[in-house]
Amino acid sequence: MEFCIFTEPQQGYTYDELLASALAAEALGFDGWFRSDHYLAMDGIWTGGPGGTPGPTDAWTTLAGLARDTTTLRLGTLVSSVTYRYPGVLAIQVAQVDQMSGGRAELGLGTGWFAEEHAQYGIPFPEKRFGMLDEQLQIVTSLWSTPIGSTFDFAGSHYTLTRSSALPKPTQARIPLIVGGNGAKRTPELAARYATEFNIGFVDDAGVSAAFDRVRSAASAIQRDPSDLRYSVAQPIAVGRTEAEFVARAKRNGADPAQLRSQNLGGTVDEVVDRLGRLRELGADRVYLQLFDLFDADHLALIAEITAPFK
Repeated sequence: MEFCIFTEPQQGYTYDELLASALAAEALGFDGWFRSDHYLAMDGIWTGGPGGTPGPTDAWTTLAGLARDTTTLRLGTLVSSVTYRYPGVLAIQVAQVDQMSGGRAELGLGTGWFAEEHAQYGIPFPEKRFGMLDEQLQIVTSLWSTPIGSTFDFAGSHYTLTRSSALPKPTQARIPLIVGGNGAKRTPELAARYATEFNIGFVDDAGVSAAFDRVRSAASAIQRDPSDLRYSVAQPIAVGRTEAEFVARAKRNGADPAQLRSQNLGGTVDEVVDRLGRLRELGADRVYLQLFDLFDADHLALIAEITAPFK
């Protein structure tokens, strides 16, 4: 199994603080450092200073910086919203981060959901966005795979590209593309058609199993080998060497300790180890460990210790 730190920088972190988090994760042997792509804090959790400062950072600007300031971590979004960037621009941004990192970029792409942040920053938020996601997945993968010297054209309901030079090219032959969600039909179909990885977040073991099965079935239906996809899980984590330490960490994150324990990755060391073992049995190849408090170095070290035997 691979283990990636999954951060929520919109909750109030500067680039230097995010860099410190990524360097700590790299030093402890984590496989990747991923971030949400949001422009507004949520759920009443704020780790920043008075008045909500410093505010949000841009996902792909952050990742471009980390591409130069780290050496081994996989770097990506979980997930970017189709509402934020035109697909041609997104393809350029991700390809450039891939070049800057020596081939370590990954793209998670989704429909977006947080209407209020769109309103605050003047970003259109159409009611129906699955068609946008479908077209963006087609476009970014085609722009990266179009041979050098050839051009790419696309005429869809949402986007039109005419004689695109389809440059720049990423360093990787194929940038990993993550599609996720708990949808019953369209999400599994999109993952089967376009993704290298399917991700399911914030559900219990039964939900993980059902989601993985839906994607495997969708892949088989289009004659794609289901094992060609990577399967991953995203979960908030709070773990303690003692019950009191676990509860204190959960509360600092604004989380319900009982819910973390029953549905996510919460509890004492033995409890979290047991859940990771179940996720591996269900077929999870990668786990994204969602952290809100990036200043808790002891927590990060403990998580590294717990996850090491699963690699």
